[in-house]
Amino acid sequence: MSSKLPRFGVWALVHGSRAALQDPAEPYDASWARNKALVLEAERLGYDSVLVAQHTINPHDPALDQLEAWTASAALAALTSRIEIIAAIKPYLYHPVVLAKMAQQIEHISGGRFAINLVNAWNRPELERAGIGFAEHDERYAYGREWITVVDKLLRGETVNHRGDHFRIDGYQLRPGDPFRSRPRIYVGGESEPARALVAAHGDVWFINGQPPEDVERLIADVSARARPAGQDALRFGLSAFVIARATQAEADAHLEQLFALAELDKPLRERQKANTDPNAVMHQTFARSARVGSNGGTAAGLVGDYDTVARRIADFHRAGIELFMLQFQPFEADMRLFAEEVAPRVRRLLSA
Repeated sequence: MSSKLPRFGVWALVHGSRAALQDPAEPYDASWARNKALVLEAERLGYDSVLVAQHTINPHDPALDQLEAWTASAALAALTSRIEIIAAIKPYLYHPVVLAKMAQQIEHISGGRFAINLVNAWNRPELERAGIGFAEHDERYAYGREWITVVDKLLRGETVNHRGDHFRIDGYQLRPGDPFRSRPRIYVGGESEPARALVAAHGDVWFINGQPPEDVERLIADVSARARPAGQDALRFGLSAFVIARATQAEADAHLEQLFALAELDKPLRERQKANTDPNAVMHQTFARSARVGSNGGTAAGLVGDYDTVARRIADFHRAGIELFMLQFQPFEADMRLFAEEVAPRVRRLLSA
């Protein structure tokens, strides 16, 4: 059970709109200018975190724009003053020594507000077209586990001597160390058995994809029961969700139906994305269980309704153990403001009472 008030975060629009790419109310825009403005406004509105997903090419259509996660995160760290900057990372794209040094530098730039989101990749063309190759699901997780073992130690300021299946490192130490905490926070995504084992061993926060409360409770119970390394804090939990909050339920339902209709226009892109996706990725099996809009579970979490209903559902998720809600909207900026003004205060009043 979570005892603190929840934190709220937003997804950076690294590859444009989250629910439908052909929405006249939200033209496709994945530019640095838009993302900078969005994150600065999110911080002003009181949001606690921003997640910058990592893709080198657009996962829907390689002809569409794609923001680069780590250079953008470094710039956001310098421009902001309070919000947590979470940069996703796919281990095959960076040697752990190089990535750890980059992460430590952004931690310094931000003044101790940086975090890593470890994602073991699902989009084949991104790695295959670069000549890196796309390993099988469990092999990617074995690689990722060895990779994060090295990164974790380097971020803690340890001298690393490592002999593994993938890396050989002799007496490596990063300086300057982290003056703000033991190391930047590590978020882990993925719901397969290897992902759960990895997050129990190395994660600080487990990102769960949007899904009904009873499914979220089962996932939390499973991973909470797993052993943690000595001295490691208790694991915390985050939930991805697409929010449609309106003054009335009827207005929220109407907007959801409109987004479903717009999403149909993207069907050829979605089919291409599905063909490029590892069929063994559990998150995509989860998504297939229910109709939804939005990425990473989207509206499957059920945060669609009038302000009070959405607030109650968030409070229930929080009582079940969700500490951070990583939110998506469309139109993004307008609904991000609406949530901050109408829903977040209601959630805090419910939980404070």
